[in-house]
Amino acid sequence: MKKIGTNNTMNKLKKKAKVFVAMSGGVDSSLSAALLKEEGYDVTGVFIKVWQPDFVECVWKEDRLDAMRVCAKLGIKFLTLDLEKEYKRDVVDYMVSEYREGRTPNPDVNCNKYVKFGAFFDFAMKNGADYVATGHYARLRREFPISKSQFPNKSEILNSKIQTIYKLLEASDSNKDQSYFLWNLTQEHLKRTLFPIGDMQKTEVRKMARKFNLPVSEKKDSQGLCFIGKVDMKDFLKHYLPPKKGNVLNEKGEVIGWHEGAYFYTIGQRHGFIITKKSPEDKPYYIISKDIPSNTITVSHSPATQGISSSKKITISGSNWIAGELPDLNKKYKARIRYREPLKSCRIEMVKEGNSRFLIIFDSSQAAVSRGQSLVIYDGEHCIGGGVIDNF
Repeated sequence: MKKIGTNNTMNKLKKKAKVFVAMSGGVDSSLSAALLKEEGYDVTGVFIKVWQPDFVECVWKEDRLDAMRVCAKLGIKFLTLDLEKEYKRDVVDYMVSEYREGRTPNPDVNCNKYVKFGAFFDFAMKNGADYVATGHYARLRREFPISKSQFPNKSEILNSKIQTIYKLLEASDSNKDQSYFLWNLTQEHLKRTLFPIGDMQKTEVRKMARKFNLPVSEKKDSQGLCFIGKVDMKDFLKHYLPPKKGNVLNEKGEVIGWHEGAYFYTIGQRHGFIITKKSPEDKPYYIISKDIPSNTITVSHSPATQGISSSKKITISGSNWIAGELPDLNKKYKARIRYREPLKSCRIEMVKEGNSRFLIIFDSSQAAVSRGQSLVIYDGEHCIGGGVIDNF
């Protein structure tokens, strides 16, 4: 049986420590609770109830029931934490506001920052938890910023007052890795967090869930907007942003079609707008830029590889460095400008000392750059932090 806290996760964690597990009713968080219980932790399952719009199918009641069933099966305590206000304010309202301004936000990043590792984390700490745990596919590593020669015996290292560094690492399953969404975490979070399935492949998670006979072992993975599920983003936004017919332009500035409102669209998108002037080749068009004041979008047959939204230099704001200190500005790193995007080589420059804005300079031009998306930076498998794209 897989042991929590071995390999590249946090080693030798306290047994019998109290852990609050964020349980969504899915297989990942359910197995996380099962593994921690087997390891001897005092586990409490916490279902986070969030705000859901009345025009979206209600799924939280069924998800909560699934989480309760798992807790009953494992014989662990179960709590429901109402975070409707926080979710509506910090995830949904933020998302709508960003789209209104022509930016493309990442609600999952905000959900982790303000809900899971914000209000839930604070709730757990205030109620006596030693750790929180989630079903994220990510790993942690605890390192000592000193030479072992200074402390020959491991016990001396563990008992020393030298501050340890907690690193956020990519998951073992590269197809499921979620470190991209966790770049806002800090040392305070990481030293109190467990990712029990971070070393596992998804197939192994399913297999282990069956071995534990968990009632959600065959439940499909949730997709789409964090907690709410799979929704058509344009249909969702139409309840908050009124459709506003505008022109579709080609690269010469000629009107070749129409759309329902520039704020509904994202850079690189190839659907959802109408082309009335067809070209002889009739190839697909991609959005390469949009202008909110004039309510226009510009499209090209080339997927933004040479368009306005392509750049080697990208400025990020609201940056967070997980180690609590600035990265080495003389070092080469790798970064991605959207989830699942391949990592690309880059370097980091400070825009202004004491400022949270940084200039990320890539070796090659990055296509379909979108303001509002997260740019996340890695040193090998180590996620060092990131920021929100605000200029390029």
